[in-house]
This record gives sequence, structure tokens and C-alpha cells, in this order.
Amino acid sequence: MPKMKTRRSAAKRFKVTATGKIKRAKAFHSHLLEHKSARRKRQLREAGLVSKADYERVRKMLPYA
Repeated sequence: MPKMKTRRSAAKRFKVTATGKIKRAKAFHSHLLEHKSARRKRQLREAGLVSKADYERVRKMLPYA
């Protein structure tokens, strides 16, 4: 059986932690920032984790996960 190819779009968006969780960037932090509070923008800078509902789908796109 041939090796699985990594989905390059997913590889650029997700990183796997040492414990096997998948990190992601939070949305809504690229533009239209003027009306958002400083607290909200600061929290959007922090990484989030992929939810349980999406975890398996993302893991299939990353064979090394």
C-alpha cells in the first residue's frame, strides 16, 4: 500500500502537540479589527484546539497526527 500524502492545506493550518492534540489558529483576527475590543483581539491571538467533533476529520488529513 502506498504512503498517505499529507493534505498541504491542513499542514499549514494545524500543528500536533506532544500529547497528540491538534492546535489551530482562531478565526476573526485578520481584518475589521477596529470595532473589536482589545480583550477580544488579545484572546484571538492565542491558539485554540480542534474540537472533538472535528478532531477525527483533521487527523485523517494529517497522517502523522
